[in-house]
Amino acid sequence: MGVVILLVMAAGVAAMLTRKLPTAFALVLLALAIALVSGAPLTGENSVLDTVLQEGAGALAATMVAIVLGSWLGRLLDETGIAGTLVRKIVEFGGDRPTVVALGVLAVSALVGTVTGSAPAAMLAGIIGIPAMVAVGVPKVTAAGTVLMGIAVGVPFELPVWQFFSTALDLPVGTVRGFMVKLFPFALVAAVAYVVIENRRRGTEHAWSLKPVTARPASRRERLGDTPWYALLAPVVPLVLALGLEVAIIPSLLAGVLYALVTTTRPGEMNKLLLRTLYGGFEVAAPPLALFIAIGILLAAVKLPGAVEALEPLMKAVSPHHPVLFVAVFTLLVPLCLYRGPLNVFGLGAGIAGVLIATGIYPAVAVLGMATSYNQVFGVADPTSTQTVWSAQYAGVGPQQVMVRTLPYVWAVACGGLCVTAALYL
Repeated sequence: MGVVILLVMAAGVAAMLTRKLPTAFALVLLALAIALVSGAPLTGENSVLDTVLQEGAGALAATMVAIVLGSWLGRLLDETGIAGTLVRKIVEFGGDRPTVVALGVLAVSALVGTVTGSAPAAMLAGIIGIPAMVAVGVPKVTAAGTVLMGIAVGVPFELPVWQFFSTALDLPVGTVRGFMVKLFPFALVAAVAYVVIENRRRGTEHAWSLKPVTARPASRRERLGDTPWYALLAPVVPLVLALGLEVAIIPSLLAGVLYALVTTTRPGEMNKLLLRTLYGGFEVAAPPLALFIAIGILLAAVKLPGAVEALEPLMKAVSPHHPVLFVAVFTLLVPLCLYRGPLNVFGLGAGIAGVLIATGIYPAVAVLGMATSYNQVFGVADPTSTQTVWSAQYAGVGPQQVMVRTLPYVWAVACGGLCVTAALYL
């Protein structure tokens, strides 16, 4: 039965890689197939309908709320001009020095990455940042990669990501936060190295015009000018509360929303802006919400007793336990998290993580280290991820070009995270 489940998983990966099915749909069908193959009844305890579909669909509810709030705050940063002001100030400070401008955009991208991920984060930092970098001579591929590497620096402090790993792996938020803090230095060093090395290796390329993906009219705040300096602290507010004061994730994000609103908007305009950005936040959050519903369903399926019993001997036979072997094997497997591969944590990788924990092969915190390390690669170098596609297209290059240029750096980040995992938890 375990071999059959693995074959079903392989079929699911093939469906996602070939784009025969959207990832969310493929994960739900995969979960149903695993539940049926493992002998789960249709209704009742540990069943297809009641456990996998009903309970699984809402298993990541806290993560979904955090995603909505992060998207809401991201829309506020856009409409109030906070993100645009941050980028413009950095560009003004950098002048005509390509590396300085790129490092500044990297810093803003990291700050935005702590609030929201995916394409919205890339757009907030990249709409102004990419043309500014190209204008001072940063090569287009390097410019696109700079935004992505910056977002990856912020991901260890992205509160919705904390909530996702906490819920999906059944770990306290404090445990997730503790490992993310350890992962951050690797992401930071790799990102700075990328900007410095790539700018020196490639030199300057003066391309004075870009063809944007879509034309975007100037927002009201952009027409009025820069936001006040104290409003620029809005992305930091949730991070200070959650990381420094250990406030819960959802209240921390709400505090960021309120701070951005109060520091940029007149009282008479607050209601309209709140509603408009909230609805806009739901539009941005819709794709990840659908994906998290599917991931919850898949996690419920792989944790069924029949599935665990069938997969346990197979997984134990192929899983390395010696720390050195653990690092070597899973570092070599890094490419499997690309192209929606089997180790992509926002795809089948979530199911594999659930199996590793449910079968007791690795402690949950070790699976956390492995999953978050792979996530650093996926978020930057995967040519199918929305932020990579948007950044590359906006810069006028191909996503595969960005992947080739950034992969060595994020591969090193993943190796660093796996080394920490092996040293602390195995």
